[in-house]
Amino acid sequence: MSAILVMARAPRRGQAKTRLEPLLGPAGCARLQAALLCHTAHWAATVAPRVRIAFTPDDARAEVAELAPHGALLLAQGEGDLGVRLARAVERADKHDRLVIVGTDAPLLGPEHVRAAWRALRDGWDACIVPALDGGYALIALARPAPTVFDLPSAAWGGPQVLELTMAALHRARLSCRLLDPVADLDTPEDALAFRDDPRCPPAIRTRLRQGDVAA
Repeated sequence: MSAILVMARAPRRGQAKTRLEPLLGPAGCARLQAALLCHTAHWAATVAPRVRIAFTPDDARAEVAELAPHGALLLAQGEGDLGVRLARAVERADKHDRLVIVGTDAPLLGPEHVRAAWRALRDGWDACIVPALDGGYALIALARPAPTVFDLPSAAWGGPQVLELTMAALHRARLSCRLLDPVADLDTPEDALAFRDDPRCPPAIRTRLRQGDVAA
């Protein structure tokens, strides 16, 4: 059985997409995060029989449930840096033969990337990654649990060396990894302006990028 694990931050004003606040304002960032979470979780449900959403903060279950597709299992991420929370979420996501982990920050990520990752695992690769243009990654697929893959220095998460350090961790664990074509993240005002004018960006997200705090 296959599953997709979505790592998601709740769409709270002042706590979501804060780097975009100069462009969108706190309320606009919260609405954008809601659109990103909803978009990601729903496309995940079209391609995988099981969807798990690991959310933060831990008291945000009700907010996330409103945006989740029917049947998705909600899991609180708990405390710790992103690596600790990833490892915990993977452990709690049940034991599936194939697990794909995605975030919500890459609007152009979609079912075709998941299918390509699953093909890589079927072809014998231990892992498959869709890199992000900023040096991180938007998707990682694992043929079996490998918690050491997320054991990176706390300060590294969110920085430009996440992919490099992850590849090194895979190498140390003697796990093979297939790299797919990279995608862009939506993190900075420059990213937002680019996605706002990109016809490939989902309409609901483009709308939020244009509205900002002017929307009620």
